[in-house]
Amino acid sequence: MTIAKSIDRSLNWTNILFMVAIHIGALFALVPANFSWSAVGVAFLLYWITGCLGITLGWHRLISHRSFRVPRWLEYFFLLCGSLSCQSGAIEWVGLHRHHHAFSDQEEDHHNSGRGFWWSHMGWLLHEVPSKTDKIRRFTQDINSDPVYLLVDKYFLVLQIALGALLYALGGWSFVVWGIFARLVVVYHFTWFVNSATHKFGYRTYESGDRSTNCWWVALCTFGEGWHNNHHTYQYSARHGLRWWEIDVTWMIIRTLQAVGLADKVKLAKP
Repeated sequence: MTIAKSIDRSLNWTNILFMVAIHIGALFALVPANFSWSAVGVAFLLYWITGCLGITLGWHRLISHRSFRVPRWLEYFFLLCGSLSCQSGAIEWVGLHRHHHAFSDQEEDHHNSGRGFWWSHMGWLLHEVPSKTDKIRRFTQDINSDPVYLLVDKYFLVLQIALGALLYALGGWSFVVWGIFARLVVVYHFTWFVNSATHKFGYRTYESGDRSTNCWWVALCTFGEGWHNNHHTYQYSARHGLRWWEIDVTWMIIRTLQAVGLADKVKLAKP
């Protein structure tokens, strides 16, 4: 599949303008007046809350794959953390992710890595996904009528604005620049590396039927999500790092939740 094939879908101008605005906002982190170690610390804390607890642990392993179970209130907490990553609503994210696994690296896969690195990384986001509403409805039967999911989905952008107002009250514009714009750009690209880099770089332990790979540096950036070939082979597994050197921080958190009685029905790969 050639990269040129990726332009057969109409542009999504809402996403394009939003991404341009967020990336321009992140550039203000380079202004010396906006730098402070406390602002950087806030960004790292929110990166962990939204990227690890929200996307990796919450939206991906818990909600998308049901790799383990937690009390409903805790699931809603992880849902909220993921919503603060501003990657659309959870219902859309989960639906498209499950669809990706059903058609990984095939033509119907909306971020098919066969179309090239740029397309699988973020190019697909800048174009309309064909039949997106039908795909989301089909793959989210378990959550798309939940009132809490619907509420958080509806107001995820409002939640981001509220977080920005809170950060401004706590530390001024430096907290907003680092805690919102710079942090979102980091979380975005690290999340997208799982779609792009871990379908191109690294090693393959299993024949998973697609191009997924295990990539150590993506795993380091994404709290264990880089062990992607393992994940595509054992999608149900709460643990992605299956060998002793495949460090999986998210799995460590799940084990901790299990140890204190906040997680059960933990599914594991049996290679």
